[in-house]
Order: sequence, then structure tokens, then C-alpha cells
Amino acid sequence: MMKSLLLSLLYCASLLLSDALATYQLSAEDPQMIAAQSYAQSRNNGRPPLRTLNPSKTDSECRSRLLDLVFIIDSSRSVRPGEFEKVKTFLAHMVDTLDVGRDGTRVAVVNYASTVKIQFLLKDYFNKPDMKKAISRIEPLAAGTMTGLAIKTAVNEAFTEQSGARPRSKNISKVAIIVTDGRPQDQVEEVSAAARASGIEIYAVGVDRADMRSLQQMASIPLDDHIFYVETYGVIEKLTSKFRETLCGLDPCAVGHDCEHFCVNSNSSYYCKCRNGYILNADKKTCSLKQVKVEIVEDPCKCEARLAFQKKTQATIQQLTAKLTDVSGRIERLENMLGRI
Repeated sequence: MMKSLLLSLLYCASLLLSDALATYQLSAEDPQMIAAQSYAQSRNNGRPPLRTLNPSKTDSECRSRLLDLVFIIDSSRSVRPGEFEKVKTFLAHMVDTLDVGRDGTRVAVVNYASTVKIQFLLKDYFNKPDMKKAISRIEPLAAGTMTGLAIKTAVNEAFTEQSGARPRSKNISKVAIIVTDGRPQDQVEEVSAAARASGIEIYAVGVDRADMRSLQQMASIPLDDHIFYVETYGVIEKLTSKFRETLCGLDPCAVGHDCEHFCVNSNSSYYCKCRNGYILNADKKTCSLKQVKVEIVEDPCKCEARLAFQKKTQATIQQLTAKLTDVSGRIERLENMLGRI
């Protein structure tokens, strides 16, 4: 179990590079940056994505990191009604794995074919039951595959603060997951580059007849980490575990800390805490034994024997306090060990 946990933590740490891509302070209106994104993408287009579906369930100890997440789903004529239901099941399962909430992950869904329809915005639902009910009510739009238009609509209307996206100062990652089984009928390279340049991390999920070159043009780099492919809609819901693994957030205390006693997670950071009977030192990492204050009252006669007795009593109380604290610490460690068995 410890080996599995360690592997999961190491994997989560490797996601820091892709996280950085999603939080750059870039402007979608900068043509040079958009061109750079397109050029960087084209250099990777020759490499086939290595990440395909592993049907086995992937266990993860990570919580999903906080996101502004927009699903962009293809409901063109090539997606049969039964297959579209599979896509909705995949979305519902994804919602179950996320930490959904006003102060957690916010989710929106953009549905597209020849037209684009925003099913709900990031600000519309902050609990899983209501969000899953909204997903169950989504209907396919039938004709056409205007993927580029769908991406542009998501950037201009779904990822805005007016629609519920958090401001950049909050450092909340913005992620788009595109699900498609065909070839776009419009251009996706430039609009995808603009989306990436604005700080949106794009994952592309291809199903069955999906055009691989278009997936490469849409997805963020490295492509190996941002393109998934499944042969049929019948297994798409099994991608849930892969995305749980991919979108997990780091546990700062689990990755490593320098607290002498306890580490307490606090958003993306942590703070140190001491055991009972100790206080946190000025370095905010180490702990020192609390000093028990015993007030010595001198009597008017200044009796040396009484003063000596009071001082000895104070020393004895401090020794007993130290021993009691040490025993308490040992008991806590034993309880923690028993809890892990």
C-alpha cells in the first residue's frame, strides 16, 4: 500500500509542469503568443499520443485540484443517441470525482454540432446532484461538427468572470476537455492556440473515427499528457479514472514538509502544529515544551526553607509535566501506527 501511495504522489508531482502551462498570465489577444503556441504545437504533431485507455481502474490518493472546468462535447449526427448517453454518463462520473462547489471546482458544459449551445455555466451549479440532473437533460444537436466554433464560444462565453470563472489572482486552473468522434468542419488550430495562450489547458478525447491531427492541433503540450483515445463510446466512461489521476492536486504534507510534529494542509500550502503541551517556535516549524508558571509568594519573614520548598515544588511540577507530555506523545504515535495497520 505504501508503494502504491508513493507512486501516486510521484505522479502527482510530475503534473506541476502541465499546471504551470494553465496558469501563465498570457493574453489571447497577443498574435505573437498565439503564433508561438501554434508553432510549438506543430512541432509535436508528428508524435502520436502515447496515452490511450487502460481499462483497469486507477486508484488515486489525490484530491482533484480546484478547477474552472468546461466540457466541450460533440453531439453531431455521427454520435448515435445511445452513444451520446454514454458521453453523459462519462460527464456524470467525472462530476462524482471532482470537489464541486462554489469554493471548489466549478463545471460548465458546451454542446456543439453545426451550432453551439452552452448547457450550463460555471456559476449555475455548485452541488453534484443538481449538476448531474442538468447533464441528464442534455439533448444532442444532430448535424455538423463545428469544433472550432465550440472552442471559441467556450473561451468567449464560458470562461469569463461574468459566467462564473474565477479571476486570475485566485490562481485557479482553467481546463477544457473536448470529446469528439469526427473531423472538424472548421479550423481548430488557430482558435485552440488562442485558447491555450489565454491560459486554458486543453485535453482532447478522441473516439472511434476521430481525426488524430485535429486532436493534436487542439490539445495542450506535451501531447502525450493531453490526448486520450478510445475505440468506442462503450468504454469512454472508464476514462474517468485516468482523468482523476491527471487532474489530481498535490497534498503538500504528503509530498514533504519540515514540521517537527504535525503538518496541516491549507489550500495549496501547509502550516505546522505542535502536540499538546508544546508551543510552536518562532521558526514556525519546531516545537518547545510549554513552561508551567508557578507563582512564588514570599512571606514577610523571607523564610529560606519555605522558598526552597516552593522552588523544589516548581521543578518537580515541570518534570512531571514533561513526562506526562512525553507519554501523551507516545500514545498518539501508537494510535497513529495502529490506525495504519
